[in-house]
Amino acid sequence: MARFLWRNGSVCFVESRGIMARTQRPFTLDITAARIAAFNEAQGGGVEVKKSGAGYSLFREDTGEPIARLRRIGLDDHFEVLWWSFRDKWEPVGEFGGVALPLAQALDLIARDPDGCFWH
Repeated sequence: MARFLWRNGSVCFVESRGIMARTQRPFTLDITAARIAAFNEAQGGGVEVKKSGAGYSLFREDTGEPIARLRRIGLDDHFEVLWWSFRDKWEPVGEFGGVALPLAQALDLIARDPDGCFWH
């Protein structure tokens, strides 16, 4: 199994034959993007996820059309759910302001689409 570690201020790749220095910069694992991708896979796929600013935008893989945007609220697991409106911009879901949900519930809301605003 491959492992990464820090040595002398740079990222090294450790394998059975020894240590090979890498020139690539270290990366941060994005657990939220991984959770969204896992949900997408469990639902049969078809959604592309792009990290943008303080949130994640979801697009149809087949057409590239926007589906939804999840904008992180605070430091916990809550996200504001936005939809791509007829005005060609992200807008909050709901008549009286945005909807903030934990990630799992937000993804379920988008998949079920009870108001018909995500999957047109």
